[in-house]
Amino acid sequence: MSGKRSTNGAERTNGTSEGRSVEGRDRDTQGRARNARPRDGLGRPLPYGAEGVERQPEGVVRGPEDTVAEAQALLDAGKPFHAHEVFEDAWKSGPDGERGLWRGLAQLAVGLTHAARGNVTGGARLLRRGAGAVEEWAAVAGEPRPYGIDVSELGGWARELAGVVERGGAVVDAGAWAPRLRGGGAA
Repeated sequence: MSGKRSTNGAERTNGTSEGRSVEGRDRDTQGRARNARPRDGLGRPLPYGAEGVERQPEGVVRGPEDTVAEAQALLDAGKPFHAHEVFEDAWKSGPDGERGLWRGLAQLAVGLTHAARGNVTGGARLLRRGAGAVEEWAAVAGEPRPYGIDVSELGGWARELAGVVERGGAVVDAGAWAPRLRGGGAA
């Protein structure tokens, strides 16, 4: 079969998207491989040509206040996958001393994404991991409310949602379960 495999009768080449060869892979303007398939509100890929949700631009450098505000708006809109990308930008571009905070917040957003997709195990695990990371960062940094984020309340929200997901085993509504980053419980 030489680099090709059959999946339900459809020929695929080297693990790339159906009908696309390695040479024809989606690429960004710098030539890096990027999947150009549209995505739904939870970041799941849709078929080429389908109407998806606008993606978050990658690599945007924002100040901490703008990061928190933009991520909160995305969480409120039921787009935790997109909020994770905003936190990831802060994690990658922010000061070294804050990377643990932003990484933990990104993990919380991905945990909510998985819970909303129905991935019980992954959702609960990432929610707890993110809560622990944010709480650990706050304890070491001596900042219980970085940029107005109520770390204690956020950790409680994450653990509560992890328990709900594990007990119910059902998909959760990402918008209804969106955390209030600056306090006040769920949205």
